[in-house]
Amino acid sequence: MKRRNKVLCALIVGVLLVAFVAGGVLSVRQLGGLPWQTIGRIALSTASSRESSTGSSSDGSASSGDVMPSDEAARRYPKVVSPVDFNANGVDDYADIVSGARADAEARPTYDDGYYQGGYPPADRGACTDLVWRAFRAAGYDLKAMVDADVASDPAAYRAVVPKPDPNIDFRRTGVLDVFLSRYGQRLTLDPTDHEAWQGGDIVVFQNVRHIGVVSDKRDRNGIAYVLHNMGQHQRENDYLAFRKHMTVTGHYRFDASKVPQSVLRAWHE
Repeated sequence: MKRRNKVLCALIVGVLLVAFVAGGVLSVRQLGGLPWQTIGRIALSTASSRESSTGSSSDGSASSGDVMPSDEAARRYPKVVSPVDFNANGVDDYADIVSGARADAEARPTYDDGYYQGGYPPADRGACTDLVWRAFRAAGYDLKAMVDADVASDPAAYRAVVPKPDPNIDFRRTGVLDVFLSRYGQRLTLDPTDHEAWQGGDIVVFQNVRHIGVVSDKRDRNGIAYVLHNMGQHQRENDYLAFRKHMTVTGHYRFDASKVPQSVLRAWHE
C-alpha cells in the first residue's frame, strides 16, 4: 500500500511538472511576440524628454533656442525703463547696466577674487562682484566710491559683513553690496516665477554673501529672466534661475537713483 501511494504521488508530481513547463513555454512565446525593443525606445525617449524639459544643456548653459523672442518678451512682460540717465548718454540707467554687465560677460575675464591694492583687478580678471561694479560704471556710477563712503559713514550697518572695513576689497564683497543695495535699492520679489517683476538691470543676490549678478533683458521660453554673472563658467549670460539646482535667491533689487539721496551718488571718472 505504501509503495502504491509513493508511485501515485510521483505520478501526480510528474504531471504537474509537465503542465508547469508547458505553460512556461507558451508564456515565453507569448512574451516574445511583444515589441520590447520599441517599448524600450519609447521609455528612454520619455525619460530623455523629461530630463531636457528644463531648457538647459548638460553644461548648465542655455541654447539659443531657449531664448524667448524679444518681441514676445516685450509684449508679455513690458520693459521697465529707469527714470534716470545718470551719465546723460541718451540711454536709461537700467539699459546701461545690462549693457555693461553683458560686455563683461562676453569678455569672460579670468575668475579672480583676489586682493588688489587700490581695489580694482586688471580688466581681464574678476569675480561676480566685478561684473556688477563694471555694469554700474557703464551707467556712469562709481560703485566703489559709493560703497566706501557709505561704509565709512555708517560702519555699524555693515559690521556683520565687514568687521574691519578695507576700501581695497569691500566693494568686491557680495555681502557688502547686499547691504548697500538693501539700503538704497528697491526691494523686489525673490520668486523667479513672478516673471514681470524681474527686469533687465535688476541686481540679484544669492545666499546673502555667496554670489551676485545682474538680471538680463533676455528670458527663457517660460518667461524666467536670464542672469549675467561670473562664477567662472563659460556661458555667463544664462538661465541660471531656471536651473534644477541653483543657489537660493536672498536679494532682488532695483537701483533707482531718483530715490537715492544725492549725497550717496558718485559719478565715475576715468
